[in-house]
Amino acid sequence: MSTTPAPAANSRPSPARQRLLDAATDLFYREGIHSVGVDRIIEESGVTRATMYKQFEGKEGLVLAYLQGEDHRLRELFAEAGTVSDDPDVLLDLVIAGIEQDIRERHTRGCPFINAAAEYPAEGPVRELIADHREWFRATLEHLARAAGLTDPADVAASLVLLRDAALVGGYLDGQDRVGPAFARTARGVIASHRA
Repeated sequence: MSTTPAPAANSRPSPARQRLLDAATDLFYREGIHSVGVDRIIEESGVTRATMYKQFEGKEGLVLAYLQGEDHRLRELFAEAGTVSDDPDVLLDLVIAGIEQDIRERHTRGCPFINAAAEYPAEGPVRELIADHREWFRATLEHLARAAGLTDPADVAASLVLLRDAALVGGYLDGQDRVGPAFARTARGVIASHRA
């Protein structure tokens, strides 16, 4: 399991592919995956049906690309944080601040991975991609906790993943301004409680 960012799937997607992906990303996140049909995505993106099926072979391919994009963005944020500092304590605090900002600004309707998991059966490529993303996220946090010298790095990682899940859902239900600071305070408390 690598804690380094995944390479870009397509360094330069075609404009039509990007329009499809942009439309799908917006619609899937705002309205839900199963409630948005291919015709709506085609209409919103302004491409032809043939182009849609050439680029993604079907809706599931588009769903996978949407979730891969979400995964890639998070990995990029971790990579960017690594350019700011190589101190694991600083990096853990940057992760917490980044998640708090994400709750307030980008993911205001819950976690795209949790939302997608709720719409798909436990077996299949969508849930496999979600599981891979979550394992990468957990392993990355565990690596940082271990590098910071925290006790029980696996517990730190599991706790931070749980808190992020709860904060993304709670932010949607109770308001980001209430939940964001509570997440950050609680996450920092978890880290403090694992200092040797």
